Amino acid sequence: MIQRLTSLFALWTVLGTAWAWFIPDHFLWAVDGRFRPLGQPLISVLLGIIMLGMGLTLSFEDFRRVARIPKCVGVGVALQFTVMPLAGVTIATLFGLESGLAVGLILVSCCPGGTASNVIAYLARANVALSVTMTMASTLVAVVATPLLTGWLAGKYVEIDQWNLFVNMVSIVLLPVIAGVMLGRYFPRATARIATISPLISVLVVVLIVGGIIAASKPLIVEYAGVLLLAVLLLHVMGFGLGYLLTRIGGFQEAAARTISIEVGMQNSGLGSSLAATPGFAAQFATPMQAALAPVPAAISAVYHVVIGSLLAAIWRRAPSEEEAAG
Repeated sequence: MIQRLTSLFALWTVLGTAWAWFIPDHFLWAVDGRFRPLGQPLISVLLGIIMLGMGLTLSFEDFRRVARIPKCVGVGVALQFTVMPLAGVTIATLFGLESGLAVGLILVSCCPGGTASNVIAYLARANVALSVTMTMASTLVAVVATPLLTGWLAGKYVEIDQWNLFVNMVSIVLLPVIAGVMLGRYFPRATARIATISPLISVLVVVLIVGGIIAASKPLIVEYAGVLLLAVLLLHVMGFGLGYLLTRIGGFQEAAARTISIEVGMQNSGLGSSLAATPGFAAQFATPMQAALAPVPAAISAVYHVVIGSLLAAIWRRAPSEEEAAG
């Protein structure tokens, strides 16, 4: 039952976004700063919960798997941090986006793959083990890659405090993942029970974060709807499309190409939203309005990538890969 509910994450994201759009007050509390657990912004704590849940589903065997499929993982992670960031900065430049929107789009394009991609990979008859491994690998690489790439590519719009971004990545991404893995190592029974529900909790928390950003940014979304919706759509279309095309040209089998396409096209939008909404990141902008615009592309991204991913999964599920046909 829990697995079934988790697999419907695209539906929950769309419904949650619609709910936040029509009744913003139900979601504003998640992002407006009224709650600060342990002195930290609630949105950062929520993201930490998501990453802890990811860690709970990982084991040391998952890390060993990287050594067994280094080519697939290496190429996939390389595409994750080249195709999407370059697409992000290109689209921001061509569309002449406001600095807040441009930085937000570049930031989400520099984020790692999202955990929702694992569900899409399963539904698309792709390589689920590769998907999980790539998500884990890109998340770990992102601790360094996301601050560096964002600082480099978004530097023409605003001077990015890369050290602050790195500290946030360590505290709300790396440490919770490590904590989850260690809990699984030393408390396996308790962790196994928690891990059965943690994916669903992660989905609901992502919906809460995205809904909060949508609720807080509704007037700005209305003002910039046309260019914003098209820019984020193109970002993900390029990610999915180039991720698949380049791997097929490179000689990868169908299942691996589908997996890498999904991993490249689906960003950790919750991470992008959370990082862009932190006070330290917002303080880098010249005006409060530009700071308020920064989290918006990631919130829109969360809706787009699950919808596009789900559509691809539906198409690919009806088209067996060449490996399945041969078997």
